Amino acid sequence: MSAPARRWHLLPRTLWMRLLLILGIGLLLAHALSFALLFQERMDATRSMMLRNLYEDVPVSVALLERLPAAERAAWIPRLERRTYRYLLRPAQPGTALDSARARQVTALIHDALGREYALWPRAVSRVPERYEVELSLRDGSPLTIEVTPSLMPVATWLPWVLVVQVLLLLICVAAAVRLATRPLARLASAAGQMDPAGRGAALPERGPTEVMQAARALNALQTRVAAHVSERTQLLAAISHDLQTPLTRMRLRVEAMEEGDTQDKLMRDIDQVSQLVCDGLNYARGARIALDAPVRLDLRAFVESVVDDYQDAGRDVRLQASESALRDTHPLVLRRVLQNLIDNALTYAGAVETRLRVEGGVVHVDVLDRGPGIPENQLEQVLQPFTRLEPSRSRDTGGTGLGLAIAQQLAQALGGRLRLSNREGGGLQATLTLH
Repeated sequence: MSAPARRWHLLPRTLWMRLLLILGIGLLLAHALSFALLFQERMDATRSMMLRNLYEDVPVSVALLERLPAAERAAWIPRLERRTYRYLLRPAQPGTALDSARARQVTALIHDALGREYALWPRAVSRVPERYEVELSLRDGSPLTIEVTPSLMPVATWLPWVLVVQVLLLLICVAAAVRLATRPLARLASAAGQMDPAGRGAALPERGPTEVMQAARALNALQTRVAAHVSERTQLLAAISHDLQTPLTRMRLRVEAMEEGDTQDKLMRDIDQVSQLVCDGLNYARGARIALDAPVRLDLRAFVESVVDDYQDAGRDVRLQASESALRDTHPLVLRRVLQNLIDNALTYAGAVETRLRVEGGVVHVDVLDRGPGIPENQLEQVLQPFTRLEPSRSRDTGGTGLGLAIAQQLAQALGGRLRLSNREGGGLQATLTLH
């Protein structure tokens, strides 16, 4: 798998989740960028305000302390304290040279604010948190230290909660917008999956956004054309199969009038095979145009038991495994034809059949199992197509025409179900009819 394919494989499978992920991440990044720019702008404004206040406050505070008697200075020190700096009546603590550009900028600002009249001795006292002290001597020789402790911009306690609420509202709006945009597409995909090539299904609803309406209209037109094509082909098949019955009957009568012998037997076998092919062709054509009556409530376990009992009464080796109970609204005549086709196919190639009824997650599965030769894995789907025969296990010599499984598949779709074939461990074939 290539690198781009791997990246796409990591994305969610549904369009709704992909759009939600892309738009959600994009809007969250834009929101985070806006907040970062706003925070940076406030940081710059706060820093500028602090420097301006420092520039205006330091000369006033130092001039006030110069004029106060030494005994009164300590009482005024708390009044001069600010959030990021304060005045101390002591020498600066031992430290190192200033190593940050901001500390050097503040020291230069203090020097300029005092008119460069005082000698300054700055020292870095702490790095984490950053703290540095700038020492100077008043005119009477008393030491004065300006302790600077830069800090982040104060944030209100309610601000993080406001940001969380904004993000949640943003995600909710994105989810609602994506859902509103993809719901018509999901409905269209669901309806398209239920389209019937024979035209028995209802037309797709042509409503929603313009693009969805256009797609539904195009699919309805396609379904109409496909249904007309299928109807034309099935009518042709039915007509040919029906018209062949009369000459076949005449041929059978003429062959029966011949002298008995190998030639007569061979001709009769050929006529029987052609007759079987014509009969299956008629059944397939009828299945394509089958009209379903109103469904009835069936106990599927009892129904399958009745089908198995009919075969057992006829002396056929058909058994029913332990099965679960299930009730479904379905069409019993069509369902019986599906099961009979599957059982007849298994009896033809295996001689013995087992059936069972399973219910998994509310979905009913009817299995028809045999121990025959099975089908190659790469041809399991192909044998469900009309007139498909496999050699040598499914050959014309056994009487097969290639329509039995195709008719079962066709009738299963008419029931709204699905027919699936799989090989069994140890040999044999499993045909599973799934009814939702």
